[in-house]
Parts: sequence; structure tokens; C-alpha cells
Amino acid sequence: MSRQPVALSLFWRTFFYLAILLTGGIVAWVQTLRALEFEPRALQTAQQIAGLVGLSRSALQQADNIQRVTLMKSLGNDAVRVAPQERNDRYEPFEIDRFSQRVGQELRTSLGPGTVIARSVNGEPGLWVGFTIDDEGYWLQAESAQAGQMAGYTWFVWIGIALLATALGSVGIARLINRPLKQLSFAASRIREGDLDSRLDENTLTSEIREVNMGFNRMARELAKVEEDRAVMLAGISHDLRTPLARLRLETEMSVADEEAKGNMVMDIDQLDAIIDKFMDYARPGETQLHPVHVAQLIDREASAFRDPSQIRIQSRVAIDLKVLADETELSRVFANLFENARRYGRGDETGIAEVSVSYNRTGPWVIISVRDRGPGVAPSKLPQLTTPFFRGDAARTAATGAGLGLAIVEKAMQRMGGNLELSNAQDGGFIAHLRLRRAP
Repeated sequence: MSRQPVALSLFWRTFFYLAILLTGGIVAWVQTLRALEFEPRALQTAQQIAGLVGLSRSALQQADNIQRVTLMKSLGNDAVRVAPQERNDRYEPFEIDRFSQRVGQELRTSLGPGTVIARSVNGEPGLWVGFTIDDEGYWLQAESAQAGQMAGYTWFVWIGIALLATALGSVGIARLINRPLKQLSFAASRIREGDLDSRLDENTLTSEIREVNMGFNRMARELAKVEEDRAVMLAGISHDLRTPLARLRLETEMSVADEEAKGNMVMDIDQLDAIIDKFMDYARPGETQLHPVHVAQLIDREASAFRDPSQIRIQSRVAIDLKVLADETELSRVFANLFENARRYGRGDETGIAEVSVSYNRTGPWVIISVRDRGPGVAPSKLPQLTTPFFRGDAARTAATGAGLGLAIVEKAMQRMGGNLELSNAQDGGFIAHLRLRRAP
């Protein structure tokens, strides 16, 4: 089986695209700002350290040896400290990245090419600058923060704040962009459910959305008019066709002397009347009212209409307390069409009688009702076409006295009630229809 693509709503697609765009912009701006502040910060750091070294050197040069010790103690604080160099001092070079190399270059330019710059002395971190006074070496220690770029955690804090603002802004923008489309989707679903009075705002500021809403409202008005015309047309067809059929039947029964001919003519008139009923059922508007329906009682009522045991026998195994959410009129029409379909096409080869059984199965919140006959079944290749209007399953059925709408009516009625229809051949012979409906509480 082919893998289904991941489906994202329009809101999340818009959100992700905006988030990617804004995040990329933030990263680009961060890199730009870091590049712009690199040179000034390096120069500022080098000048501050060079100034501290110059001041310390001048102060120490003006003091004798005893005063130098006192002066070094007085210079010691949390930010700057001066200490004498020892022969066994161990230090690590300060230049480890592009920024520290630039700072070191500026310090050597200001203090002399032989200036020693370290990032730790004897394991103690900081920015250490070595200088000499009267052949005696000294270390000036400054905090590493004075000699560094903006701390890494500071960048992370600001980037995190920017990303959070980006996410919130993307959510807000995506909601604003998709709100008209969400309203359009909701209105379209109302139209699909038969509410042709749904309308959208035609005064929105966005010109494209305004044009879409105006087109949608035009479509809804046209659909409402078509629906109204259809209802009037159906009522007219029913009246205008049935009235002459009734007169024709009365005249036939009164004027034809041959009983056999009279019976055949009456059967033809009944068939025309039944075909009109089928057309009316198929073209009926899609409004339904769902409520709990006792399935067993409804099946018994519809089965009682088929009284001739020489043509069809219906056996129901549905529990008396089984209830489904359905429209009672629609569900009655479903079973009537299935029983009529079995009576015409589901007769056994040996008996010539359509043996029909109705069973059920509960699966979670659903009920599956199965209507099965013991007839010859249908070719597997033609099963998907059985619900197509005016289609008959095989060549033998083309001579049947039906309109070819029975199963199409069943499928349409099931869809109106929120269920579905599945047709198949039984494993041990016969044709079976599965009706899937929601179980009533």
C-alpha cells in the first residue's frame, strides 16, 4: 500500500512557514549584529586593558620596593589585580579564537610586541597581561568578562526571547490569515448538510476574501433556488403523472373485457406508478431527523408488506431491544428497497423463492445490520457499480421491471443518516448488504 502524505491544516502550514521565515530572519540579524559589534568591542577591550596596564605600571614605577607591595595589595580588587611574576609560573596563551586574537594584536600594538598575554596563570582564569618594571616582571589580571564578547548565555537568552516572540506572533498572524478560510469551510459544511441559508461577510477588508465570499453567497443563493425549483418540480411530476395513470387504470378496468389483458395492463400501470415512487425517493431532499429507532419492529413492519411466501421469505434475527440513530422514514425505505431487490434478484435456483435473513453485530458505537439472500450473487467486478443509478448487475436483470434505483436509494439514504452501505457476495453463496449505523443510547 502506498504511504499517505502527512496532512496539515492550513493554520499549521501558515504557522510553520511564518515561523521558518522569522526564525531565519532572527538568525541572520544575530549574525549581522555580532559581526558589526566584533571590531568595536575588540578595540574597546584592548584599550581598557592597555589603560589599566599603563596606570599600574606608572604607579609601581613611582614607588619603592616596600611601597610596591603595599600598592599591589591596594590595587587588588574583584575586577583588577597586580601580582609579581614567578619563574615557575604556568600560563596558557590568550589567543584561542578570532576575537581574542584581535584583542591580543591590539594589546601588543599598544604595549609592545613582547607583551605576554594569557587566559590563565597557574590555573587561575582571567585575562593576564605580563609587563616589566626595572627588570622585574608583573602580572595584571582582569576579569575575562572585560575581555570577551557578549557572553554565550546572554546570546541564548535573547535568541530564546526572540524565538518565543516569533512563535506567538506566528500563531496570531496564522489565526488572522486563516480565520476567513475557516469561516468559509464551516459555511461549506453547512451547505453540505442542507442548510442553504449560510452566508459569509461580503464587507471584509481583504479584496480576495471579499470576492470569494461574494461568489460563495451567490452559489448558496443559486443552490437554494435550484432546491426550491426541484421541490416544486417533483410535486408537479408526482401529481401530473399519477392523475392520468389513475384515470387510465379506471378506464382499463371498465373497458377491457379480456381479464388477462386487463390484468397485464393493470400490472404495467402499477409498474409505472412504482417507478415514479423510485424517482421521487431518489430525488427526495436530504434533510433527515435522527432519533432512536427500534430496528426489529421496523423490519417486521416492512417485511409484512411482502405477503407472498411463494416469492420471498424474510427471517429476522435482530434483537427486540436494538436501537439505532436514524430517520424512521429513511430507514423504512432502506429495508423496503433491500427486500424488493432480494425478491427480484435473490431467488434460489432450486426453490425459486428468495430466502432473506437479517442479522446484526455491535462494534463499539456502531451497529452493522446485514441483509442477505441466497440468490446467485453478483459478479465481483460489478459490485462497485450496483449503487449507480439505472445500473443492473447482469444481463438477465435488464429485463427486470425496475428503474435500477433501489440500491442507489439505499446508499443515499444511509449517507443522509450518517451511516454507510457495503455490498458483497457471501462466501457460501448469495448477496449481502451491510448497513452501518450509529447505535442509539
